Order: sequence, then C-alpha cells, then structure tokens
Amino acid sequence: MKAVSIQAFGDPGGLAVIDIPVPAPGRGQVLVATEAIGVGGVDVLIRSGALAARGFRKGFIPGSEVAGTVTAVGDGVDEAWAGRRVWAFTGSGGYAGQAVVPSKKPSPSPANLSSVDSVALGTSGVVAYSGLAHAHFTPGESVLVRGAAGSIGTMTVQLAVRGGVGAVAVTTSSAERGERLRELGATHVLDRQGDGDGPAGYDVIIDVVAGADLPSFLDLLNPNGRMVAVGAIGGQPSADFGTKLISAFKKSLSFGTFSADTVPAPDRRAVQADQVTTASRGELSTVVHEALPLEKAALAHRKMDAGEVFGRIVLTP
Repeated sequence: MKAVSIQAFGDPGGLAVIDIPVPAPGRGQVLVATEAIGVGGVDVLIRSGALAARGFRKGFIPGSEVAGTVTAVGDGVDEAWAGRRVWAFTGSGGYAGQAVVPSKKPSPSPANLSSVDSVALGTSGVVAYSGLAHAHFTPGESVLVRGAAGSIGTMTVQLAVRGGVGAVAVTTSSAERGERLRELGATHVLDRQGDGDGPAGYDVIIDVVAGADLPSFLDLLNPNGRMVAVGAIGGQPSADFGTKLISAFKKSLSFGTFSADTVPAPDRRAVQADQVTTASRGELSTVVHEALPLEKAALAHRKMDAGEVFGRIVLTP
C-alpha cells in the first residue's frame, strides 16, 4: 500500500511516497482503511526537525488521526467493529492507505458526517473544548483566540459562542480570514500583534501560537485573567516570559498549558461523541481548507508552512 514517510527532516521536499506492506492488526487492535487523514501542526513540527530531540528518525510515517472503515480486527477485539465507519487517533502512521489502531481509540462516525469532516473535527474539537475548560471559562466572559484560523482556533471560536461568551476576539493574518471567522461567531478581528478594534482586555486568552510574542498578550488580560497555551506553532516563548506575570502581580493573572494527552480517555470520547452528534445536526461547522490526495502530502505541508490553511487540510488515499 502507499504511505508517506519523512526521508529527510527540514522542508516538505523531505516527504516521499513509499510502498509498504499492509499491516495486520495485533491483539487489541483494529485495521482502518483510511478515507481521510488529518494534517496537523505536530506533523509539520516533526517533519521540520523541530522535535528531533524526541527521537524521531528517518522513515517515520506521520499522521495522528484518520477516518475510514474498519477492515479487520485482531485477537480479543469485538468482531462487531468490522465494517464500521470510525474516526481514530493513531498517534503516528496515519499517512497511509491503512492504519493499525488500538481498539480503544476509534470512535463511531455517523452516516451523515463524512470522513473528511470527521477528521476536521477530530482532536481539534477536544483541544478547543478542553482548553476553554482549563481556563475556567464561564458565560459572559470575554475571550481572545490567538491564531484563530487553524482547526483548533475555528473550533474554539464556535465553542465559546455556544458557551455564551460575552465577546470573542480573534487574531488572524488578513481581513478575508477575519470575515470568515466572523461567520463562525467572532465579534472582533485583530491583527497578529493583537491590535485592532477589540475590548481593552480579556478574561480568557486561548493561544495556539506561543512564540516570541506570547508575553505581550499577557498584557491584554483583565484582572484575574487566564491565558492557556494549547499549541506552539510559533515556537517557544522567551525563557523569561514569566516575569510579565510577576510584574503584574496585583492583577492575579494565570498562565497555563494544555495538552489533550492529559484528558482521560472516557472524557475525551464523551466530548467527541457530543461534538460529532452536534456537527452531524449542522450545529457545529467543520472547517475544511482543502482535501488533497495522499501523494500530495508535501504540497499540504507547503501550504501549512506558508500559513495558507484556514481550518484543516486533509489527505485522501
């Protein structure tokens, strides 16, 4: 079967289409014939070499979430899984025609939600929901979503609106993207530096970007404000960014990080089930930038590197 692996770390040209045997599911595993494969920010970081310290090696097949149909089950797995349409978190190995997944990881996909839409929702919905919960967001509060044009950002905007937000501002790179975010519920559009016609301060900031400009956004928090970093697509902030919190001691500000890895599996599945049902009713938008053939994985990564993607870009075998 066809797969895409990293043959050289660095630019997207290091991704190559290869032929590998179809894997067989082991005990406690299922085999999923992929119909849609999510291209995530972590895939880009791995491919670029930014996470080399974590032990990634040449030949690694990226891709942490897929949607498709279960074609085989391993020992100890209920046969009823065979033939079911699912979304699944693979962790790695998703850029392939078929992927092996632990049987506890798939979630059923309703008939009226496409595989592409299932992947567009996927972990992004869980991160957006949990990021707001981690920030102790309550109805009526103001929220700023930094880096709102990606899949996590577009979901955070929608979930904040559904949660009764008082105002939801977004940072983005263009007026066109700003208008699309307004269609999802954003009330204020700011530039990447946080400048624009928005509230003077925010109760909650959900940050997908991090990077060198992170400390300046701490200045935009209201007293008792909370900032949660749910991503770091812009890289690491300066090592001394915490001095901002100390210098504003009397405002009682809080900063935290959030990873979906800390959400217990039953809670994660419950959130996903609720969001899938909501999306299948048309009450939550899955934002798909483009679906490209698996063989175009390098092009998908170039679009990610160039900041062209609004929502989620998806690969299809």
